[in-house]
Amino acid sequence: MVRVLVSILLGAAVTFALFVLMAFLISGGETRNEPPEAPATIDIVQTQADQDVDTRRRTPPPPPPPPEAPPETPPQEPDASDDSVGYNFDFGVDVGDAGVGLSGPETGLGRDGDAQPLVRVEPRYPPAAARDGIQGWVRLRFTINEVGGVEDIEIIDAEPRRVFDREARQALMRWRYAPKVVDGVAQRQEGMTVQLDFNIDGS
Repeated sequence: MVRVLVSILLGAAVTFALFVLMAFLISGGETRNEPPEAPATIDIVQTQADQDVDTRRRTPPPPPPPPEAPPETPPQEPDASDDSVGYNFDFGVDVGDAGVGLSGPETGLGRDGDAQPLVRVEPRYPPAAARDGIQGWVRLRFTINEVGGVEDIEIIDAEPRRVFDREARQALMRWRYAPKVVDGVAQRQEGMTVQLDFNIDGS
């Protein structure tokens, strides 16, 4: 019975000692009575480095040099491959009793007279005919209307046939006349004829 009582007392003493030790450790021990350290003060000083500012004055770029004059192009010799060079087109226009010159007339609708040519377009020489050295002519019949235009074009004859017909017809469609005027009124003239000759000019 004595042993039991001693064991109880000894356990209670040990337990009490452990509680006291734990309280002592939790409270900070011997350092709890020391005054707290003063907080460290950090001074932040921002120093700005002296910078040498280099001020540069912008100078405008020099003006561009003036453009050089293009070299003079020497006159070129006529190219034999050009269809519009080296061909001689002969035009004969039949307007009835009145003779018509191929230079520009000075007659107008205010004066009576037969039709006078104003614009004459030369036909293009067919490249195949020029390459083969073919020459010839086309005779056409046409009508000059009241405003001087050409219409109702008809191929009368051609030599050689169907070689120059198309080019002759297209050229004649672009011709313009001062129409025939009777008593101040423009008249329609039918049955006009013209022959377009296609000759290769060797010179």
